[in-house]
Amino acid sequence: MNKIVKYILIGVLVLGALWAAAFFIKSNSKSAIEYETKTPFVASIEKKTVATGKVVPEDEVEIKPQITGIIDKIFLEEGADVKAGDLIAVIKVVPNEQSLNQAQGRVRNAEIALKNTTIEYERNKKLYERGVISNQDFNNLQLQFDQAVQELDNAKADYRIIRIGSAGGSASANTDIRATVTGTILEIPVEEGVQVIQSNNFNDGTTIATIADLGKMIFEGKVDEGEVAKLELGMPLKISLGAVEDKELDAELRFIAPKGIEETGAVQFKIEGDVQVPDDFMIRAGYSANASLVLEKKDSVMVIPEALLQFDKKTDEPYVEVETGEQQFERKDIEIGISDGVNVEIVSGLSMEDKVKEWNKTEPIKKGEEEDEEEEDTESE
Repeated sequence: MNKIVKYILIGVLVLGALWAAAFFIKSNSKSAIEYETKTPFVASIEKKTVATGKVVPEDEVEIKPQITGIIDKIFLEEGADVKAGDLIAVIKVVPNEQSLNQAQGRVRNAEIALKNTTIEYERNKKLYERGVISNQDFNNLQLQFDQAVQELDNAKADYRIIRIGSAGGSASANTDIRATVTGTILEIPVEEGVQVIQSNNFNDGTTIATIADLGKMIFEGKVDEGEVAKLELGMPLKISLGAVEDKELDAELRFIAPKGIEETGAVQFKIEGDVQVPDDFMIRAGYSANASLVLEKKDSVMVIPEALLQFDKKTDEPYVEVETGEQQFERKDIEIGISDGVNVEIVSGLSMEDKVKEWNKTEPIKKGEEEDEEEEDTESE
């Protein structure tokens, strides 16, 4: 009896082991991951690049004084709209004492010279009328007299300029700082009481105000050398402003720099675009902006999500895996075209009916891939 029980227990154990082995084999024969698939579709695709930069006025005019002095009064503020000829500020002339003294001395010297020349001229004029001296001698004396008169006038004019800022007796022509163009005052970098100097060969002069037309704005940005060859003058731009959300402005590419500038190891080329500013929209000078440029565009082409692509580790050629049966896939080499970062154009290698394997983000690395990576690590070492 004990033998029978013993044999029954052994039989049960053997059957249990066989069932466990069969279950293990069956469960491992199925794929641990269920892959989803996607089919190609027709869409339009654009290859774009983005240039970072800023929006600035096309022309900025700096208003500088015609004389040296001190700002006596400023009548306008930054942001004010002005027309050509509008008064911005007034300068009070503070003459240099040394220059003023020299001008006074020149006037006195001219007066002395004219006095002596006048005496000589009057004496010789009487002799000429009597026929004692020749006509040529008298003409020479007449010339000396006229030159002495002119020298005195010049000395007095210089003295008035140094003392009040104008030779005509009124300093308003030089001391009044007026707008030379119509636009908006962007900046007034001086204050009342500040000394200013005029522009000369050795100094640019003090800027009293900067004026620009905010209705004529341009985009200034930079693009990478790998994309500059694809740009053409006249290309449309879409300008998005950092300070204004949900607002895009149209622009047109008008300038591409012939020379690049190296920045942080990369060569950048400056570009400019004419921005079309709506009448009811105000752009402040210096807004940071991004310009979107369409480098290439294709309509109604076959595309797939770029995330479906794989690349051969040796040749770097693209391929996908196409479903051939239930959860069964095979590799297909393909040729791709342009990409917009989301979808990529399929030039050849796929049909509209193909079901392309979608890779799961959490999928573990396959054994073959582990071996390939180990081999690459060994070779690199």
